[in-house]
Amino acid sequence: MKLFLISIITVIMFTNAFPQQELTLDEAIRIALQKNSGLISNENELKRSESNVDAAYGKFLPTLSAFGNFDWNRTEETGRTTAISGINFYFPPSTTESRSYGVGASSNIVLFDGLSNFANLSRSKNNIEAVKLSIEQKKQEVVFQTINLYYSIVQADQLLKVSEEDVKQQQKNLETIEERNRLGSVTKADVYQQQVQLGNAELQVIQQKNTLETAKSNLLYYLGLDVMENYKYSSVLTDREVNILETNVNTDFNTIDELVKKALQNRKDYLAQKLTLDSYYNNITIAKSGHLPRLTGNLGYNSFANSIGNIFDSHNYSAGLTLSIPIFSGFSVNNQVQSAEVDAMNYELQVHDSERLIKQNLQKSFLDLEAAKKALLVTAKNVKAAEENLKIEQEKYNLGSGKLLDVLIANTSFQNAQTNYINAQFNYIRLSDELKYNLGVLDYNQYE
Repeated sequence: MKLFLISIITVIMFTNAFPQQELTLDEAIRIALQKNSGLISNENELKRSESNVDAAYGKFLPTLSAFGNFDWNRTEETGRTTAISGINFYFPPSTTESRSYGVGASSNIVLFDGLSNFANLSRSKNNIEAVKLSIEQKKQEVVFQTINLYYSIVQADQLLKVSEEDVKQQQKNLETIEERNRLGSVTKADVYQQQVQLGNAELQVIQQKNTLETAKSNLLYYLGLDVMENYKYSSVLTDREVNILETNVNTDFNTIDELVKKALQNRKDYLAQKLTLDSYYNNITIAKSGHLPRLTGNLGYNSFANSIGNIFDSHNYSAGLTLSIPIFSGFSVNNQVQSAEVDAMNYELQVHDSERLIKQNLQKSFLDLEAAKKALLVTAKNVKAAEENLKIEQEKYNLGSGKLLDVLIANTSFQNAQTNYINAQFNYIRLSDELKYNLGVLDYNQYE
């Protein structure tokens, strides 16, 4: 009892010492979408993919470069004597100096490279679309994970309230039994037995508080917030959760085949993988281009003079085509083609594995959701039945015609029924969101 009181006082002091900020589910999701490191990395990767598309288009355009040059030469020669036909000639010291100036421009263009440029452009476009889809998938994942973590807090808070109500009831029962023992209508053993029951209820409150604090810490850590901050969370089911609980499983889909068909149309990660597979096929085309001829064209112009003022008096123009035909490359091209084909085949296996995994997860989610709906209905009835049974046993004991053990058993059954009902509610809510996530239709736009 003292331990329970100390824990209550500690919680009260802690709560009063730090003012609480309200953190709703919507706000938590918005924070997660802003701070998730994986999502930020994907958005950074999008910038690089956009640059790759520009570079791929650039390979179809001619290159253009300009140049300018200046040369200066000075020769200083001492006097010398040179014999020419047996006659010595003397050449006095001399100094010569020359300057030259030039400007020009050149342009090169690839006219044909075995379709490598087209495959490179297609690959770049596929990659950027795959990154965009990956960003959408990551946003859905962030929303799904945040919802789960937030629901863990609400669920733990509701279970804590059940435990606290149990403590109050056990304390009330103990006072009643102590009074009846004083009057001699019950034995001291009943008092001891009820004290143990109260102690267990108090311990359950402490354990449930630890579970609640852990759930809060997990959410704050995922959101990138300080886990020591004190926030106020929702303690009741919102309209969103109530609407989920009242929705029939078969409202939108009647068969697993319908679920799979919709998932394969909407799962952003699966669609991104299919685009990436197309990029692997583009790599094969790029590798095979090494077997084909390469045709390039070039244009050039330059002007030169010995003085800067006459630099544009002399001109030189050039134009040409170069055809390069590969004959033997030491099997390097064959190796590149083989490597690209193996990469494509291996990634194709990954795509097929993902498709099978989607089907498996959907089937499990759908069946689990159906079972959870039934469990929700059963546990709701169990709460009512256990509550009525507890009232009956409590009344019988108060009238002296029942046993304390029967009351304790009935109380335990009622506590378990309440706990099972709360767990069934949140299990159904989670599975409902999980099905939407596996279908690829979990909405995130409303939180941005």
